[in-house]
Amino acid sequence: MIALTGATGTVGGLVTRQLSGTAPLRLLARAPDRAAHLAGEHTEVVGADLGDPAGLRRALTGVRAALLVTADPLTHDHDRNFLTAAREAGVRHVVKLTTLSVTEPDAVDLVTGWQRGNEDLVRASGLTWTLLRPRAFMSNTLGWASSVRAEGVVRAAHGTAPTAAIDPQDIAAVAAAALTAPEEHAGRAYALTGPEPVTPVEQTRVLGELLGRPLRFVELTEQQLRAGLLRRYPEPVAGALLESAARSRRGTKAAVEPTVARLLGRPGRGYRDWAAAHLPAFREA
Repeated sequence: MIALTGATGTVGGLVTRQLSGTAPLRLLARAPDRAAHLAGEHTEVVGADLGDPAGLRRALTGVRAALLVTADPLTHDHDRNFLTAAREAGVRHVVKLTTLSVTEPDAVDLVTGWQRGNEDLVRASGLTWTLLRPRAFMSNTLGWASSVRAEGVVRAAHGTAPTAAIDPQDIAAVAAAALTAPEEHAGRAYALTGPEPVTPVEQTRVLGELLGRPLRFVELTEQQLRAGLLRRYPEPVAGALLESAARSRRGTKAAVEPTVARLLGRPGRGYRDWAAAHLPAFREA
């Protein structure tokens, strides 16, 4: 039995689809109704809240390996609760999704510090573990879809800053490998990037070529970027994301790692291929 958190999110959802039918799955969801459509013959959905240690122990009983995805950088309690419950329930291996910035000394923002702390909790948990450290997700550019459809415009900051963004499908494939063959991946921390660095301006051009119409890139000012982040996140988290964006402008996120190709036996998917697969989201109605 493999347990997955985050099954209604980006990576967790992709891992669910990749492992469906290949292993018995238990999807842990705070709101099981939202994940009910993922249930199947060998996939069950159970209610479990990362803030409820007793509920987590029940949900993890009988599980051999688990994917841990958490999303609240204002607390370590969720990771701590899950890892404690996993150990008490007899889980053997945990695959934890963090971020590549944990390896970079100049990354001192709140979110990176939170993930460093989470990694420390994993290593001290008494379980065997695998750490997945991806760069930014290509799917983040889905946030441009509405303005591309309505106006033919992409609005983003630091348009010429290169980032070795990764297709979440590739992250999910590595996660699936670590969950199904934990003995081969125990004690490993994997730096995961796409096959090449790409800038927002270049991503805009690629989308325009695939759509068959010109798109315009509009550079956001720092004030505009901050205002947009504050509409979506608490101030401490917005501040951390601003710090991270400033680091990308200095080119610190452009390095390409060979891990995906080595583990999967194929190159990671580039942005053009990712965009082609998701083009309906960007098309005019």
